[in-house]
Amino acid sequence: MARVAVVGGGISGLGTALMLGRRGHTVTLFEQDARQAGEDLDRDFFHWDRPRVPQAIQPHSLLAPVRTVLRTEAPDVYTDLLSRGAREYHEFDWFGEHPPHRPGDEDLVTLRTRRIVLEAALAATVRRERTVEVRRGCRVQALTFQKGRPARVTGVQVGAEMHQADLVVDASGRRSPVPAWLIAAGCRPPVVDSHRIGIGYLCRWYRLRADGPRGPGRVKTGSAAPFALAGVFPSDNDTFAVSLVLSTGDPTRGALTDPAVFEAVARRFPATAAWLDLAPEPHSAVLAMAGLDNRWTALADDDGPVVTGLVNAGDSLIHTNPTFGHGVALGLRAAQHLATHVDQITADPMGYHTWTAQALRPWFDAQVTADRADEQRLAEGSPPEDRRAAAIAACAFDDPVVMRARAQVRHLLRPASDAYGTDEMDRHVTAWLAAHPDFTPKHDGPTRDQWDALVPG
Repeated sequence: MARVAVVGGGISGLGTALMLGRRGHTVTLFEQDARQAGEDLDRDFFHWDRPRVPQAIQPHSLLAPVRTVLRTEAPDVYTDLLSRGAREYHEFDWFGEHPPHRPGDEDLVTLRTRRIVLEAALAATVRRERTVEVRRGCRVQALTFQKGRPARVTGVQVGAEMHQADLVVDASGRRSPVPAWLIAAGCRPPVVDSHRIGIGYLCRWYRLRADGPRGPGRVKTGSAAPFALAGVFPSDNDTFAVSLVLSTGDPTRGALTDPAVFEAVARRFPATAAWLDLAPEPHSAVLAMAGLDNRWTALADDDGPVVTGLVNAGDSLIHTNPTFGHGVALGLRAAQHLATHVDQITADPMGYHTWTAQALRPWFDAQVTADRADEQRLAEGSPPEDRRAAAIAACAFDDPVVMRARAQVRHLLRPASDAYGTDEMDRHVTAWLAAHPDFTPKHDGPTRDQWDALVPG
């Protein structure tokens, strides 16, 4: 059995520690924040200042891998997650009656919940795991090394203590200090692929009234203008978030932090207006997030691992713009693979690095490509995509075959080229276009003049 030190107590760190511990390995998890998600979800969500985790307060959609990994590795966590208010939403729920089942349809489920609910469920379970020691309020200051080519990480330094480990897992997030520590120790530098994103997010949280409806009915959760996107994130315990996405260069972005302006603009998008028409109670200020990048950090180069005894997971490995909601899903997939193959990874991490490049890197590349297109479109107020691409998005809400393909891509189950490139898909989209000869790509959100009229100059 391996002795493993996990640096970072976020979702990826907790998940990695739990899965390792349940396989009998001895795990010590170090988290510099002394506070952990507890029983008062609203207090922890709305009133916990977490500058190192800016995404914690933003809306989340937990995709299929989150559910499948938890149900496989920690069904008690999954049960606890649901008991705390998380809700399952199957993509075919849009149709009311599901189409005839095909293998894999059972996985097309989004977990609607705030991130804090998953954190609380994981933290509570890890705290009870006898093979896992959680040290909160302990900041790892450095790595310890054994000389070699490459060098081997032998543990971590916490205060005056040198904690020895057979393997160290860096799950300390997108601001991980580990790459700098490796360079300072004379290791070859990690290979970092970083792409700045000119997209900004604003959201506000609401709670449905106890004596009102639980939702607006059969309404899409997203709308678009040429220069902005709007979406609704139904969540746990009658909460939901309204989100606006626009270019960081948009001159009106700052004014949208005014709740009155934010809500006036959000009411011009059909998706968000339908939820705001339920007269919900606001539960937060307008929360902004920007300054993001897509970043891949590989601890291996063309010559092999830059160091042994160390691997990275979660946002330390792959950090993506949250538009597609990939972060938690990819983090738990990496945690599961790491826990399953920890003995081999401890001996030689190259197999892990190869797996991440094959299993996770394609989703990073797809995010980079999509973000470049979205950034340009939002900045320029470009028209919608070509007619057939727009038809796939529209057709999905009429045709379960197309919805299935769309969901498989969204839930990281199939790449777009595979899901959308079948003869069956071509037949269904072609038939839908034939039945809608006047279809043209268009936006359902406000025009620029309508938007500017609502935003103070």
